[in-house]
This record gives sequence, structure tokens and C-alpha cells, in this order.
Amino acid sequence: MVLQNLKWYNLIVANQKLNNTNMTNIDPVNEDLRLKRVQEMGLLDNLAPEERFDRFTKRAIDELHVPISTLTILDESKEYYKSCQGLTETEGPRAISFCSHALLSKDLFVISDCLKDPRFATNPMVVGSPFIRFYAGMAIYDHKTSQPIAVFCIKDREPREFNISEIASFLNIASEVEKEMNK
Repeated sequence: MVLQNLKWYNLIVANQKLNNTNMTNIDPVNEDLRLKRVQEMGLLDNLAPEERFDRFTKRAIDELHVPISTLTILDESKEYYKSCQGLTETEGPRAISFCSHALLSKDLFVISDCLKDPRFATNPMVVGSPFIRFYAGMAIYDHKTSQPIAVFCIKDREPREFNISEIASFLNIASEVEKEMNK
């Protein structure tokens, strides 16, 4: 599912530049079903670091040369980092979450320069620590319900463009994360 999204990257970036919606707490259409599945899978039962997920966020940092990578689970009001490299926080408010937007995207969600995107230019994580300038996130789906249950993402403190090999690497890692979450 994840690797099929590579061809849509340029279209996604173009659409995001045209979309001037304000940053809000966005809920998927089937949010109740999604939250029920997150609970059934026990994804929020244990938020201690797990090597089975940490290996993917560490790999993303190494392969894509970014300072931050997370595997994020979202509930009604917060985002929780099931795995996190490059941040000391383990959770944050969903209302300002980049991952809330990626969770709803059917494709790779990329913001090349957060300061130039009106949805994120005043976000506390952009104008303050950790000073995010670049974000790429991919929804991770539950194979049983086809609901998005998590987001795998990378963040950088510098604006950047993804080249084709970086996109392929990111989507490959995201695909492996999805398989691992569905074991």
C-alpha cells in the first residue's frame, strides 16, 4: 500500500501549496472505528520504547540524514511517540500535530518548508523548539480494518526537497513499519 504512493509525490506537494486551510485538530471520517482499533491493538497500553519500532526510526535518521523520526499514535487529544529519535518529548497535543494531517492523507504528506506553508507557519513546533522546517509523514494502516492507526514521519530543522531515492527509502521504511505493526 505504501510504495504505491511514490508516483503521487509531486501532485501532493502541489496540492499542499494550494491548500490554505488553517491548522486545526482534524479527525478522520471513521474516527470512532480508528480509535477503537488503536485500543484493540493495545498501541497505547505500553509507551515504553520498543526495539521492534526503534530500529525503523533509527534507520530513517541514518538513511535520510534527518535529526528527528517518530512513529506516532494519535488518540482524541494527544499524539504519542511509540518510537522517537531526536526529541526528548514522548507526546504532544494533537491540535498542533503535523501527524494529524498525515493521518488523513491517502498519500505521502510532505511539507518542504513549514515557514512557507500557511497551515504550519505559526505552529509552536515551527516558531519554537524543535524548530521544524521540513516534515514528511505516511499513515500506517491496520490491515484488518483499513483504518490509519499511526504515522511514520521524519522531521528536519532545515527546509529540504525529497529526491526520488529519498522518497523510495522513506516509503520502504514506512512499508516495513506497517508490516511490523500488523504482526
